[in-house]
Amino acid sequence: MADYGTLVDLVRESLAEAERPVVAERVGGDFAFTGSGALLARIERLALALRDLGLQPGDRVGLMSPNRVDWIACNHAILCAGLVTVPIYPTQALDQVQYILQNSAARVLFIDSPDALKRLVEGGVELPHVFVFDARGDGSLSALEVRGEALRSALPGAIAGFAAAVKPSDLAVLIYTSGTTGTPKGVMLSHGNIASNAVAGFSLVPDELPGDDPVLSVLPYAHIYEHMNLYGYLLRRSRVYVCHSPDELLVDLRTVRPVAFFAVPRIFERMLAGIVGRARAEGGVRSKLVPWALAAARHYMRAKISGTPPTQRQRVEYAIAKRLVLSKFRPLLGLDRLLFVGTGSAPLHIDIALTLEACDIAVLEGYGLTEASPVVTCNTVHERRFGTVGRPIPGVEVRLGDDGELLVRGPNVMQGYYHDAEATAATIHDGWLATGDIAAIDADGFVRITDRKKELFKTSGGKYIAPARVESAILRSAFVNQVMVFGANQAHPAALVSPNWPLVRQELNIPEEVPTPQAAQLPQVVDFMSKELRKRTGDLATFEQIRKAAVLPRDLTVEEGELSPTLKIRRRVVEQRYAALIAGAYEAGPAAGA
Repeated sequence: MADYGTLVDLVRESLAEAERPVVAERVGGDFAFTGSGALLARIERLALALRDLGLQPGDRVGLMSPNRVDWIACNHAILCAGLVTVPIYPTQALDQVQYILQNSAARVLFIDSPDALKRLVEGGVELPHVFVFDARGDGSLSALEVRGEALRSALPGAIAGFAAAVKPSDLAVLIYTSGTTGTPKGVMLSHGNIASNAVAGFSLVPDELPGDDPVLSVLPYAHIYEHMNLYGYLLRRSRVYVCHSPDELLVDLRTVRPVAFFAVPRIFERMLAGIVGRARAEGGVRSKLVPWALAAARHYMRAKISGTPPTQRQRVEYAIAKRLVLSKFRPLLGLDRLLFVGTGSAPLHIDIALTLEACDIAVLEGYGLTEASPVVTCNTVHERRFGTVGRPIPGVEVRLGDDGELLVRGPNVMQGYYHDAEATAATIHDGWLATGDIAAIDADGFVRITDRKKELFKTSGGKYIAPARVESAILRSAFVNQVMVFGANQAHPAALVSPNWPLVRQELNIPEEVPTPQAAQLPQVVDFMSKELRKRTGDLATFEQIRKAAVLPRDLTVEEGELSPTLKIRRRVVEQRYAALIAGAYEAGPAAGA
């Protein structure tokens, strides 16, 4: 395995160069920058203070907070001190927070606010030594920094000694998987694992991120994807703007006008759905023009990539659509300087990618998993193939198992699962990581993911259904917020769906006075959603098409344990909780018009 150095070296080398703005976040409504010198000083103060608490190399430190500069400073300080970061989602269920803290034996926990700490205390979570970002006095982050500043003056050579002692093979991050089917597993990622991924991944965008360019950091830092991206940004010397919350994404995009950012597919699905929804709400010409323009763009791009040139009519319609509608999207969304946007973590339907491409928004789909630090494959600006997740990044190998499962080997593959040798042995064989995903690899090395190995189900007709494929098709609809496809041992698949209620109420003239749980039971709602799902899956194989929707009484949430912290549906939980609703979808027979 090549020596990619340590994350400590990467960070210190990047920040020790000439003074420059590094990272910004909103303070009082406006973005305020932290420079390289100030950030490095914070990291050193916190690292010294942590070691002064009696922590020893290899000790674990929990980090539970939404995205903010404090998170970045604390994470780098933990590593600089030779310790191990244990990221925890701020929305994590309390029983899982308790499990993670206990299983990792974390000796310290950083948390963002007194309210967040109160939630843990009132929930009975057993806590280690806690430091709170938004607090004052003992137990606050600022108090810990004051302690570290005194040590920094008294021990000027200590930090260099800590950094020199860290090796690429040392554990850097102990990150717990989402646990969609059971108890989270602690994934052990070394300095070399993550550093190799950052170096290899960001080597593919040298022209797109030449340095000192604005990027918007959107995904949660507790997710390994954005965690790794932070190191890539430092490598490229980018100016990083921190998006505190998805609710602030649109205003942040318009303010920052980034050249790049990384997001999950649902953001783009909702972006396009929002554009259609606003046009429908405005009424008049725009209510027809905008959906027509998006459809014209999609049809033109489909023809363009099919190998058959677009027809004259398609070219004319696309030219009109671009002039009247599509050309306005980039400046409207703050994407006028955008060079690319990366996406992964879930399937991106090709129609979404083609529609954005027709608006001159280059979406580069990739693939990865926590156990691979996380990136395995990705498309690039210059080499991409729609409908695929690209080719392996430098230094990473892929192949297919006998059953079509994607196997991965490279310097990014985890050290194993923490305190779980049995699970490690079942996942890594002769250096090859079994991903749990079914895939295909074309003659040019581009990878196509078809579904999760454990989520495939068979209908009573003997046909295998890949639910992610069907769900991706359904999520193109502006009327759909969430969906879960089911149908094992049934004649055909059906779906639980959470509607985009503002749009559905408008479409069906359902007054706001009717509560959502009651509206979900209205026959016209069930019928409308069933027809919409049938329409969106009409281009799939007959056995994959949805005939009936079961309408959820509310959105699925992380807090209720129905979604993982990364917003993946916990299928077993949802199937058990809504068993009656699922059964009713078949007892009632096919939807009208199906």
